[in-house]
Amino acid sequence: MTTSPPQPPQNPQSGQPGGYGPPPQQFPQYSQPGQQPPYPGQQDQQYGGQPGQQYQQEYQQQYAGQQQAPQQQAPQYGQYQQPGQHQQGQSFPQQGFAPQGQMVCRFCGGYPAVEATVRGHQGLIILMRFLKLQGPFCRTCGVASVRDMTSKSLWQGWWGIGSSIINPITMLMNIGPMQKFKGLPEPTPGPGRPMNPGKPLFQRPAILGLLLPVALIAVIVFANLNSTESKAKIGACVVNNGTSAKPDVKVVDCGSSDAAYKIVDKIDDSTDDSQCGDNADASYVYEHGSTKYTLCLTKLR
Repeated sequence: MTTSPPQPPQNPQSGQPGGYGPPPQQFPQYSQPGQQPPYPGQQDQQYGGQPGQQYQQEYQQQYAGQQQAPQQQAPQYGQYQQPGQHQQGQSFPQQGFAPQGQMVCRFCGGYPAVEATVRGHQGLIILMRFLKLQGPFCRTCGVASVRDMTSKSLWQGWWGIGSSIINPITMLMNIGPMQKFKGLPEPTPGPGRPMNPGKPLFQRPAILGLLLPVALIAVIVFANLNSTESKAKIGACVVNNGTSAKPDVKVVDCGSSDAAYKIVDKIDDSTDDSQCGDNADASYVYEHGSTKYTLCLTKLR
Protein backbone atom coordinates (compact mmCIF):
# COMPACT_ATOMS: atom_id res chain seq x y z
CA MET A 1 0.00 0.00 0.00
CA THR A 2 1.36 3.30 -1.03
CA THR A 3 0.94 6.28 1.22
CA SER A 4 1.51 9.93 0.43
CA PRO A 5 3.81 11.93 2.61
CA PRO A 6 2.16 14.32 5.06
CA GLN A 7 1.25 17.65 3.54
CA PRO A 8 2.03 20.93 5.25
CA PRO A 9 -0.96 22.80 6.70
CA GLN A 10 -2.84 24.92 4.25
CA ASN A 11 -2.32 28.67 4.50
CA PRO A 12 -5.38 30.82 3.62
CA GLN A 13 -3.07 33.61 2.57
CA SER A 14 -0.92 32.87 -0.37
CA GLY A 15 2.71 33.69 -0.39
CA GLN A 16 3.33 32.94 3.31
CA PRO A 17 4.75 29.83 4.99
CA GLY A 18 2.31 27.37 6.38
CA GLY A 19 1.30 27.67 10.02
CA TYR A 20 1.69 31.46 9.99
CA GLY A 21 -0.41 34.38 9.01
CA PRO A 22 -2.86 36.49 11.02
CA PRO A 23 -3.71 34.90 14.35
CA PRO A 24 -7.31 34.09 15.13
CA GLN A 25 -9.48 36.96 16.34
CA GLN A 26 -9.22 37.55 20.08
CA PHE A 27 -11.18 39.63 22.58
CA PRO A 28 -10.05 43.28 22.78
CA GLN A 29 -7.42 43.90 25.39
CA TYR A 30 -7.39 46.82 27.84
CA SER A 31 -5.04 49.64 26.92
CA GLN A 32 -3.71 52.46 29.00
CA PRO A 33 -5.32 55.89 28.64
CA GLY A 34 -3.83 57.70 25.70
CA GLN A 35 -2.42 54.44 24.21
CA GLN A 36 -3.76 53.65 20.77
CA PRO A 37 -4.94 50.08 20.18
CA PRO A 38 -2.79 48.10 17.75
CA TYR A 39 -4.09 47.96 14.25
CA PRO A 40 -4.12 44.67 12.42
CA GLY A 41 -0.88 45.37 10.62
CA GLN A 42 0.95 45.55 13.92
CA GLN A 43 -0.50 42.22 14.93
CA ASP A 44 0.92 40.74 11.77
CA GLN A 45 4.37 41.93 12.68
CA GLN A 46 4.13 40.32 16.13
CA TYR A 47 3.67 36.99 14.45
CA GLY A 48 6.31 37.54 11.82
CA GLY A 49 3.96 38.51 9.04
CA GLN A 50 4.04 41.57 6.82
CA PRO A 51 1.67 44.48 7.62
CA GLY A 52 -1.02 44.60 4.95
CA GLN A 53 -1.91 47.77 3.14
CA GLN A 54 -5.61 46.95 3.44
CA TYR A 55 -5.48 46.79 7.22
CA GLN A 56 -3.59 50.06 7.45
CA GLN A 57 -6.14 51.85 5.30
CA GLU A 58 -9.03 50.47 7.35
CA TYR A 59 -7.32 51.52 10.55
CA GLN A 60 -6.72 55.06 9.32
CA GLN A 61 -10.33 55.39 8.24
CA GLN A 62 -11.66 53.97 11.50
CA TYR A 63 -9.47 55.86 13.97
CA ALA A 64 -8.84 59.10 12.12
CA GLY A 65 -11.81 60.82 13.74
CA GLN A 66 -11.06 59.38 17.17
CA GLN A 67 -7.51 60.71 17.34
CA GLN A 68 -8.83 64.27 17.48
CA ALA A 69 -11.62 63.51 19.94
CA PRO A 70 -9.54 64.01 23.13
CA GLN A 71 -9.15 67.69 22.21
CA GLN A 72 -12.91 68.20 22.71
CA GLN A 73 -13.28 66.15 25.88
CA ALA A 74 -14.09 67.78 29.22
CA PRO A 75 -11.16 68.50 31.55
CA GLN A 76 -10.03 65.64 33.76
CA TYR A 77 -10.69 65.62 37.51
CA GLY A 78 -8.38 67.93 39.44
CA GLN A 79 -7.82 70.22 36.45
CA TYR A 80 -8.74 73.82 37.32
CA GLN A 81 -10.81 75.81 34.87
CA GLN A 82 -11.15 79.57 35.07
CA PRO A 83 -14.70 80.96 35.51
CA GLY A 84 -16.18 81.84 32.15
CA GLN A 85 -13.71 79.57 30.23
CA HIS A 86 -15.27 76.82 28.19
CA GLN A 87 -14.28 74.25 25.63
CA GLN A 88 -13.31 75.47 22.21
CA GLY A 89 -16.36 76.04 20.04
CA GLN A 90 -18.74 76.42 23.04
CA SER A 91 -20.24 79.61 24.46
CA PHE A 92 -22.10 80.07 27.76
CA PRO A 93 -23.44 83.21 29.53
CA GLN A 94 -21.17 84.46 32.28
CA GLN A 95 -23.90 85.25 34.84
CA GLY A 96 -22.71 85.58 38.43
CA PHE A 97 -19.24 86.83 37.53
CA ALA A 98 -18.93 90.58 38.03
CA PRO A 99 -16.41 92.64 36.08
CA GLN A 100 -13.05 93.09 37.72
CA GLY A 101 -13.18 95.77 40.42
CA GLN A 102 -17.00 95.73 40.56
CA MET A 103 -18.54 95.47 44.07
CA VAL A 104 -21.09 92.65 44.39
CA CYS A 105 -23.96 92.11 46.82
CA ARG A 106 -23.02 89.93 49.79
CA PHE A 107 -26.48 88.34 49.85
CA CYS A 108 -27.19 87.40 46.22
CA GLY A 109 -23.95 88.15 44.38
CA GLY A 110 -25.63 90.61 42.00
CA TYR A 111 -23.96 93.81 40.85
CA PRO A 112 -23.59 96.73 40.96
CA ALA A 113 -23.68 97.10 44.74
CA VAL A 114 -22.93 99.79 47.30
CA GLU A 115 -21.60 99.67 50.86
CA ALA A 116 -24.16 100.68 53.52
CA THR A 117 -25.50 99.74 56.97
CA VAL A 118 -29.22 99.25 57.68
CA ARG A 119 -30.30 99.64 61.32
CA GLY A 120 -33.19 98.57 63.52
CA HIS A 121 -34.24 98.82 67.17
CA GLN A 122 -36.09 96.69 69.73
CA GLY A 123 -37.40 97.99 73.03
CA LEU A 124 -37.59 95.49 75.91
CA ILE A 125 -39.22 97.70 78.60
CA ILE A 126 -36.02 98.03 80.65
CA LEU A 127 -33.43 96.76 78.16
CA MET A 128 -33.05 97.49 74.46
CA ARG A 129 -31.38 95.95 71.40
CA PHE A 130 -29.62 97.72 68.55
CA LEU A 131 -29.81 95.80 65.26
CA LYS A 132 -27.77 96.37 62.11
CA LEU A 133 -27.20 94.68 58.77
CA GLN A 134 -24.05 95.52 56.82
CA GLY A 135 -23.60 95.35 53.04
CA PRO A 136 -22.57 95.62 50.28
CA PHE A 137 -26.13 95.62 48.94
CA CYS A 138 -27.52 95.58 45.44
CA ARG A 139 -30.64 97.64 44.77
CA THR A 140 -33.07 94.77 45.37
CA CYS A 141 -31.51 93.44 48.60
CA GLY A 142 -30.91 96.94 49.95
CA VAL A 143 -34.50 98.08 49.54
CA ALA A 144 -35.73 94.79 51.03
CA SER A 145 -33.44 95.21 54.08
CA VAL A 146 -34.59 98.77 54.81
CA ARG A 147 -38.25 97.82 54.55
CA ASP A 148 -37.85 94.74 56.74
CA MET A 149 -35.79 96.42 59.49
CA THR A 150 -37.99 99.52 59.58
CA SER A 151 -41.14 97.41 59.64
CA LYS A 152 -39.91 95.51 62.69
CA SER A 153 -38.86 98.72 64.43
CA LEU A 154 -42.34 100.17 63.91
CA TRP A 155 -43.76 97.42 66.11
CA GLN A 156 -40.91 96.48 68.43
CA GLY A 157 -39.05 99.73 68.97
CA TRP A 158 -41.40 101.69 71.25
CA TRP A 159 -41.49 99.50 74.36
CA GLY A 160 -39.44 101.46 76.86
CA ILE A 161 -38.84 105.05 77.87
CA GLY A 162 -35.40 105.15 76.29
CA SER A 163 -36.52 103.13 73.26
CA SER A 164 -39.37 105.53 72.52
CA ILE A 165 -36.73 108.23 71.99
CA ILE A 166 -34.07 106.15 70.24
CA ASN A 167 -36.41 104.27 67.88
CA PRO A 168 -37.47 107.23 65.70
CA ILE A 169 -33.83 108.32 65.43
CA THR A 170 -32.85 104.81 64.31
CA MET A 171 -35.53 104.73 61.61
CA LEU A 172 -34.50 108.16 60.34
CA MET A 173 -30.91 106.89 59.96
CA ASN A 174 -32.12 104.45 57.29
CA ILE A 175 -33.12 107.29 54.96
CA GLY A 176 -29.52 107.74 53.79
CA PRO A 177 -28.95 104.08 52.83
CA MET A 178 -32.36 103.97 51.15
CA GLN A 179 -31.38 106.86 48.88
CA LYS A 180 -28.16 105.02 47.94
CA PHE A 181 -30.07 101.87 47.01
CA LYS A 182 -32.63 103.73 44.90
CA GLY A 183 -29.78 105.41 43.02
CA LEU A 184 -28.49 102.04 41.77
CA PRO A 185 -29.69 100.46 38.51
CA GLU A 186 -31.45 97.13 38.45
CA PRO A 187 -28.85 94.51 39.41
CA THR A 188 -27.39 91.89 37.13
CA PRO A 189 -28.43 88.51 38.62
CA GLY A 190 -25.79 86.73 40.66
CA PRO A 191 -25.42 83.11 41.76
CA GLY A 192 -27.61 83.62 44.85
CA ARG A 193 -31.29 84.39 45.32
CA PRO A 194 -32.03 88.08 46.02
CA MET A 195 -34.21 89.24 48.91
CA ASN A 196 -37.90 89.91 48.39
CA PRO A 197 -38.58 93.67 48.73
CA GLY A 198 -42.28 93.12 49.37
CA LYS A 199 -44.72 95.99 49.62
CA PRO A 200 -43.69 99.55 50.50
CA LEU A 201 -43.89 100.50 54.18
CA PHE A 202 -47.02 102.61 53.77
CA GLN A 203 -48.83 99.59 52.34
CA ARG A 204 -47.96 97.29 55.24
CA PRO A 205 -49.89 96.80 58.49
CA ALA A 206 -46.68 97.70 60.38
CA ILE A 207 -47.23 101.35 59.48
CA LEU A 208 -49.92 101.35 62.17
CA GLY A 209 -47.03 101.17 64.63
CA LEU A 210 -46.65 104.93 64.13
CA LEU A 211 -49.94 105.32 65.99
CA LEU A 212 -48.37 103.99 69.19
CA PRO A 213 -46.24 107.07 69.98
CA VAL A 214 -49.00 109.37 68.69
CA ALA A 215 -51.51 107.72 70.98
CA LEU A 216 -49.08 107.85 73.92
CA ILE A 217 -48.42 111.56 73.40
CA ALA A 218 -52.17 112.21 73.13
CA VAL A 219 -52.81 110.44 76.44
CA ILE A 220 -50.08 112.42 78.21
CA VAL A 221 -51.36 115.72 76.85
CA PHE A 222 -54.95 114.91 77.72
CA ALA A 223 -54.01 113.89 81.26
CA ASN A 224 -52.06 117.11 81.80
CA LEU A 225 -54.84 119.29 80.45
CA ASN A 226 -57.37 117.66 82.73
CA SER A 227 -55.18 117.52 85.82
CA THR A 228 -56.00 119.51 88.96
CA GLU A 229 -52.75 121.42 88.63
CA SER A 230 -53.61 122.87 85.23
CA LYS A 231 -57.29 123.55 86.01
CA ALA A 232 -56.89 124.72 89.61
CA LYS A 233 -57.13 128.48 89.15
CA ILE A 234 -58.54 131.22 91.32
CA GLY A 235 -62.33 131.20 91.02
CA ALA A 236 -62.60 127.50 90.09
CA CYS A 237 -64.58 125.06 92.22
CA VAL A 238 -63.32 121.74 93.58
CA VAL A 239 -64.56 118.69 95.42
CA ASN A 240 -62.68 116.39 97.80
CA ASN A 241 -63.35 112.75 96.89
CA GLY A 242 -60.94 111.55 99.57
CA THR A 243 -60.54 112.18 103.26
CA SER A 244 -58.94 114.96 105.23
CA ALA A 245 -55.90 112.75 105.85
CA LYS A 246 -55.69 111.63 102.20
CA PRO A 247 -57.45 114.27 100.11
CA ASP A 248 -58.33 113.69 96.45
CA VAL A 249 -59.23 117.13 95.15
CA LYS A 250 -60.78 117.45 91.67
CA VAL A 251 -61.85 120.53 89.78
CA VAL A 252 -65.56 120.52 88.90
CA ASP A 253 -68.10 122.93 87.46
CA CYS A 254 -69.23 125.48 89.99
CA GLY A 255 -72.86 124.95 88.94
CA SER A 256 -72.80 121.20 89.66
CA SER A 257 -74.06 119.64 92.86
CA ASP A 258 -70.61 118.19 93.52
CA ALA A 259 -68.94 121.58 93.95
CA ALA A 260 -68.05 122.04 97.65
CA TYR A 261 -65.19 124.60 97.70
CA LYS A 262 -64.09 127.57 95.71
CA ILE A 263 -60.45 128.52 95.17
CA VAL A 264 -59.80 132.02 96.50
CA ASP A 265 -56.00 131.88 96.22
CA LYS A 266 -53.23 129.70 94.87
CA ILE A 267 -49.68 129.82 96.20
CA ASP A 268 -47.17 128.26 93.78
CA ASP A 269 -43.95 126.56 94.85
CA SER A 270 -45.03 126.50 98.49
CA THR A 271 -46.57 124.04 100.93
CA ASP A 272 -47.12 126.63 103.70
CA ASP A 273 -50.90 126.88 104.08
CA SER A 274 -50.51 129.57 106.78
CA GLN A 275 -50.19 132.06 103.94
CA CYS A 276 -53.88 131.60 103.06
CA GLY A 277 -54.94 133.93 105.93
CA ASP A 278 -58.32 134.20 107.63
CA ASN A 279 -60.34 134.36 104.42
CA ALA A 280 -59.84 130.63 103.74
CA ASP A 281 -61.97 127.96 105.37
CA ALA A 282 -59.66 125.16 104.22
CA SER A 283 -56.48 124.55 102.27
CA TYR A 284 -55.12 121.91 99.97
CA VAL A 285 -51.37 121.23 99.68
CA TYR A 286 -49.99 119.36 96.66
CA GLU A 287 -46.39 118.14 96.32
CA HIS A 288 -45.07 115.65 93.78
CA GLY A 289 -41.46 115.71 92.71
CA SER A 290 -40.47 119.25 91.89
CA THR A 291 -44.11 120.37 91.59
CA LYS A 292 -45.78 121.86 94.66
CA TYR A 293 -48.51 124.43 95.40
CA THR A 294 -51.14 125.36 97.99
CA LEU A 295 -54.83 126.06 97.34
CA CYS A 296 -56.77 128.34 99.67
CA LEU A 297 -60.43 127.28 99.73
CA THR A 298 -63.76 128.62 100.99
CA LYS A 299 -66.96 126.67 101.42
CA LEU A 300 -69.78 127.24 98.93
CA ARG A 301 -72.54 126.16 101.32
